[in-house]
Amino acid sequence: MFAWIAGVRDRLGTSIHSANPYVLDSAIAFAVAVPTSVPFVAASPGTVTALGAALNLGTVVPLIWRRRLPFTVAITVGLFALGVSVYHAPGQQLQYGLLVVMYTIADRGRPWQRRSYVTVVLATMLVQAWLLTRYLPAELMFTLLLPLTAYLLGSLARASRARTLALQDRALQLERERAADAARIVAEERARIARDMHDVLAHGVSMMVVQAEAGPVVVYTDPQRAAQTFDAIATTGREAMAQLRRVLGALGSQKTAGRPSPQPTLDLLPSLAAELAQVGLNVRLHTTGTPRRLAADVELAAYRIVQEALTNTVRHAHASTADVSLTWTSGGLALTVVDDGCADGVASDGGRGIIGIRERAAACGGSAEAGPNADGGFLVTAWLPDDGETTSLPGTSRVREHG
Repeated sequence: MFAWIAGVRDRLGTSIHSANPYVLDSAIAFAVAVPTSVPFVAASPGTVTALGAALNLGTVVPLIWRRRLPFTVAITVGLFALGVSVYHAPGQQLQYGLLVVMYTIADRGRPWQRRSYVTVVLATMLVQAWLLTRYLPAELMFTLLLPLTAYLLGSLARASRARTLALQDRALQLERERAADAARIVAEERARIARDMHDVLAHGVSMMVVQAEAGPVVVYTDPQRAAQTFDAIATTGREAMAQLRRVLGALGSQKTAGRPSPQPTLDLLPSLAAELAQVGLNVRLHTTGTPRRLAADVELAAYRIVQEALTNTVRHAHASTADVSLTWTSGGLALTVVDDGCADGVASDGGRGIIGIRERAAACGGSAEAGPNADGGFLVTAWLPDDGETTSLPGTSRVREHG
């Protein structure tokens, strides 16, 4: 029952707010005109005059424009209502038009209009009721209570409308914020996928290109080495395709068949060094401190940073040796990759690999820098902070080297 009443109220409110204001205010003026005309019907012959009819009509007709010109209509109706009370031919026991404009000025008037109008009306009604009509105290209180009630209802309507507008503005703001957050998440995800695809393709294709260029050189002089080179190309291609399928799987809605390949970690650095040794780059791994398991995203970032730095070395630095240093501290992991090649080998992709290195480090709360080394070659450094929830790996030594 209460739900039905609430539904009817909401539908009625929607219909009223969407109706033409002149039509609605004309209906209100007509409703006020009905009780206003009662004294004319009940008046004895000779007590109704043209001036009295005009004064009463002045309390009704201006209500048609009450929402368009609230203060002007309130002043007009108030003056005519005062004339009706003073002239009294016929008078009105209750000024219905004045009650409507009291509601209107409280609902739609400006602050100074509301304060000045209610003060003047109440003061005028008090003087008129006490001196001219000589109401008793109880009648006087009733006379003042009605316009105050109308004013209070108008104030409640104004507050309700302001709250509704505020809620609508808040809803629009939240919708804009959600849209902005969604766009930001999409952009971040696209950047992450672009970094992963760049790391996978740049490394894999670079290895295959270097090995393919070396293959024809030894195909006649050292057939066994040539066969190993082509096997290495095939292995690198399969690994790159497996990693690429995992990256592209994030873009699809269906799961790929089989168990997905795990994300690479620092444990795979020796395998990466062995792979690069096949293309003539001697990678020496140095570990200082106590290695421990980092968060998955930090492990992946660390591996990708080293992989990208070494890939750039193979593609652009023309180096024969690269040193990878992992320095473990209580606060995190410091990475250093330095080669003995030329320092002017900037990636042909506009430096996207170096940008990716910085972005991966920043995504983990760290930082990375890349540039020419003071002692020659190219230097990449990165700092990846520890989240404090990592564990030490068993069987690790204080200082380890792999070369």
